[in-house]
Amino acid sequence: ADCVVIDVQCDYLKKDLGQLRTGSTDMAALEATMKTIGQKIQPNCLVLIETTVAPGTTEFVAWPILKKAFAARNIKTEPLLAHSFERVMPGKNYVASIRDFWRVCSGCNAEARKRVEKFLREVLNTEEFPLTVMDRPIESETTKIIENSYRATILAFLDEWSLFSERNGVDLIKVIKAIKMRPTHNNMIFPGPGIGGYCLPKDGGLGYWAYKHLLGFDDDIFKITTTAININDTRGLHVATLTRDALRNMGRYIAGANILLCGASYRQDVADTRYSGSEIVVRRLTEMGADVRVHDPYLEHWYELEQQDSYPAPGHSWARFFHNQEQLKEIRVENDLQAAMKKIEALILAVPHEPYLKLNPDDIVKWAGGPLAIIDCFGILEDEKIRRYFELGCEVKALGRGHIQRIKESVRSKKT
Repeated sequence: ADCVVIDVQCDYLKKDLGQLRTGSTDMAALEATMKTIGQKIQPNCLVLIETTVAPGTTEFVAWPILKKAFAARNIKTEPLLAHSFERVMPGKNYVASIRDFWRVCSGCNAEARKRVEKFLREVLNTEEFPLTVMDRPIESETTKIIENSYRATILAFLDEWSLFSERNGVDLIKVIKAIKMRPTHNNMIFPGPGIGGYCLPKDGGLGYWAYKHLLGFDDDIFKITTTAININDTRGLHVATLTRDALRNMGRYIAGANILLCGASYRQDVADTRYSGSEIVVRRLTEMGADVRVHDPYLEHWYELEQQDSYPAPGHSWARFFHNQEQLKEIRVENDLQAAMKKIEALILAVPHEPYLKLNPDDIVKWAGGPLAIIDCFGILEDEKIRRYFELGCEVKALGRGHIQRIKESVRSKKT
């Protein structure tokens, strides 16, 4: 082969929920892959790491492994090793997100830089999406870590303002829309019940770990990056609290309540449950004694629950952070929304999947068999729908939407 592209798991394993600092990087698969490749490739073969790795991994872990393998084979030339992290967005534009996007690359030596630049220009749309060539792999690696840490941080930033809004009569959804009128702030995103996907929940951890364990520094420079991930990882716990409070306002208890969660994916209109905030919601509600059902129009299975003893790997399930999780292995994603709502006491709109945006309050109450608690996690409900739920005798709670209390009082005043 002229080029070998490596894209294997390099995860950040969290030992405790909401405590990023106790975790560690798992690069065993990458190290094993590099050893195998070093034993097989021709001396002039370019090895390209596309995995998101801890800064310093390409130069200080992968390259020495290849050099050692070459020495054992009596190869005198330096291995040609490069790094260019992939950017992939699940959904209908999956292929385009790989080909039609700005990429960054680097090589461990001049020849590797030259070769990786040539390779990427041949396979990617670099005319419309220019390629950036860095001097060293640690710069390419750090680019991805900072990019995702930045996004995770601005999402975590909104968590405190979400709580502020809930407690002070502010609709954060409207506030964000107003702010986004400014072109300089139009990338502000409401965080929903948590930040999922494979990258944002872990990438900052790779940087934190690399600074201490790979690059050898003892001081503690990471304050914002680690805190942001901790906030995002635990945001879903508040959804369970809102659900409990909504049921309590109706004179009901969370223990034994039939609850339907709509949306298991980590983002709208995709079938991807990796590190979904919805998983934290379900696990916390189950720990509190609720009987949870799940609906998602894009999923057939939720393996993080169904196969929690072995998925994503033995001992790595989020089940280890909660009590009474055994029954979740029996959960199956339901595909008939109307049937799933039968006799439920609470409905959690966790993800703004397109079918959920059109739900009618009168239908929901009819399908459920009576008034129920409605929890909006993503600014899905317009004010008129919120008002209608109250008119139908329901209780409504939502992340970041403190103005709901005013709507509730308005409906009550008309009834009296």
